[in-house]
Amino acid sequence: MALLGGPLLFALLLFFNPLHLDQAGNKVLAVAVLMIYWWISEAIPMPAVALVPLVLFPLMGIAKISETAIPYANEVIFLFMGGFMIGLGIEKWNLHKRIALSIVQFTGTGGNRIILGFILATGFISMWLSNTATTMMMYPIAMSVISVVHVKNGHDQRTRNFALCIMLSIAYASNFGGIATIIGTPPNVAYVSFIAKKFNFDISFFSWMIVCLPVALMLLFSLQLVLTRMFPNKLQQDTTMHALVKEELAALGPMSVPEKRVLYIFLSTAFLWIFRDLINKQPYFRLDDNMIAVFGALLMFFVPAGNTLETKDRILVWSDTSKMAWGILLLFGGGITLAAALERAGLIEMLGKWLAGFSGSSMILLIIAVATLSIFISEVMSNVAQVIVFAPVVTGIAAAVGADPLLLGIPMTLAASCASMMPMGTPPNAIVFSSGHIKLKEMLKAGFVMNLISILLIVLATYFLVPLAMRIAN
Repeated sequence: MALLGGPLLFALLLFFNPLHLDQAGNKVLAVAVLMIYWWISEAIPMPAVALVPLVLFPLMGIAKISETAIPYANEVIFLFMGGFMIGLGIEKWNLHKRIALSIVQFTGTGGNRIILGFILATGFISMWLSNTATTMMMYPIAMSVISVVHVKNGHDQRTRNFALCIMLSIAYASNFGGIATIIGTPPNVAYVSFIAKKFNFDISFFSWMIVCLPVALMLLFSLQLVLTRMFPNKLQQDTTMHALVKEELAALGPMSVPEKRVLYIFLSTAFLWIFRDLINKQPYFRLDDNMIAVFGALLMFFVPAGNTLETKDRILVWSDTSKMAWGILLLFGGGITLAAALERAGLIEMLGKWLAGFSGSSMILLIIAVATLSIFISEVMSNVAQVIVFAPVVTGIAAAVGADPLLLGIPMTLAASCASMMPMGTPPNAIVFSSGHIKLKEMLKAGFVMNLISILLIVLATYFLVPLAMRIAN
């Protein structure tokens, strides 16, 4: 039924034109509703939905195939592709696991300290890897820790609360850590891509971090406080737990040659991203974040792994990219194409003016409204699809009230990644919910509190830090 619902809505809009739009605008709206319905219902895979414009736009006379295909090679897509490939190198050589275990060892082995260690480790790794990959990596480590606690303390309420907190912490920290960098989660890349296309304006890696890194850090520490107060475990420092972490680290052995080389490439890429604007003050060449990401990815294929004398393998070989989320890149392309068509048809401007009429004159109230709407919508809708759909809408609202579009776009984007109440809100939520350690009412309870905290921190950071970041960037 979900598969047929989209075409049915498409046909109804196309033939009845309930909004009384001109012919071109009605065609674009019909395609948009079809795609949004399939995205929300997940009737077919989201990347497949993103290919719909390549068929319907030329077929319906909305745009030529040559014009429709251009956004699928948007330069920002290569930023995310490069980030994916760097993440593959980190994962292939187990650098991510060493970082996670080292942070847990550093924070200590008491119940609350272990939870803090998992939050910090997961949040940091999620800044550079996708939140789904980060959760999948941390999940088996968390299950191992939980099993040791159960053996040591039995299955009482303390250990049950501990297991619940660990599982929620890796899901939520994966979501929150990802908002700190442009490449940390797909919605960030989708929004940066939209802004670059719409205004020919480059949001730098450093500018994004000025606003979003403080939000991510405050969310991570708030998460530890909320979970340990809401579900207290009262587990003290434990030598068995310390031994498990040491055993896991010992099993990894000393850092291998390829692991060190991955670390050097990762640090070099991060350095170029962070200090790009300073480097660009010299007159000979100019870097942008997309170039740096692809450069870092290329190094993974250039640099020999060096793990044995006999092999000539590089850090990454092309077969490794079979694990990469290529569909996300198609999803961005389809979203950019749809947004451009909606804008050309005048639909975005119409919606922006209509919504702006309800906003009043207070920018802070408008930011609160956008962040609140975004975070609760993302509980039931894919956050990538949400940002693709709503980026043009909030930009239209900003234009209607004469505001900087980033003041509405950034809170909309960040809030879309912070859904914490429902298993379907984000892939990490779904992964940990499947563990059996979480009841829905517990996720709803903790998630609602984290949603409120997320809204507060996002609104404050947007209102005070976005103008600062723009002044520094200029």
